[in-house]
Amino acid sequence: MKTLSKLTVLVAVILFVSCKQNPAESPEHKAMVEKHKTMETSHETMAQEHSAMKDDHQQMVNAHKTLENDSIHVITEKKHTDVLAKHGELIAAHKALIEKHAELEAKHVSGEITLEQMTKEHESMSAEHETMEKEHQKLASEHKQIKEEDEKMIKEDQEKAKESEADKE
Repeated sequence: MKTLSKLTVLVAVILFVSCKQNPAESPEHKAMVEKHKTMETSHETMAQEHSAMKDDHQQMVNAHKTLENDSIHVITEKKHTDVLAKHGELIAAHKALIEKHAELEAKHVSGEITLEQMTKEHESMSAEHETMEKEHQKLASEHKQIKEEDEKMIKEDQEKAKESEADKE
């Protein structure tokens, strides 16, 4: 009888352990992995836009070198430099968030944290990601506005220079 009881307990333990679901197979974990992929794609887009902003800035600086009255454009360059700095900080913070999210995935798969803990942290990180995306859009909009204002000023300066040349003739 003792052997039968021990065997029954052993079978029950084996069944319990074998029926335990792999955390990586849970719908919540799969949703988190998909969100992580979305975050990475978003980050790549932000980084590419940041690179384009830096290129625009260099073009702006180069264009200003040819202008006689550069003092107004220096202010524009300063505004643009500030936007670039803020955007660079945002890119770095977003990269750190993605790394933290990847660690969360690994902790959940390994069983280091529970589904509830993973879900709570994931929701917090998702909210932080959304906030960062909004900040990115705001900075991208500021960049566009500064670029358009600068292009308009450069065009006006070029027209004035042409008029001045025509008056000399």
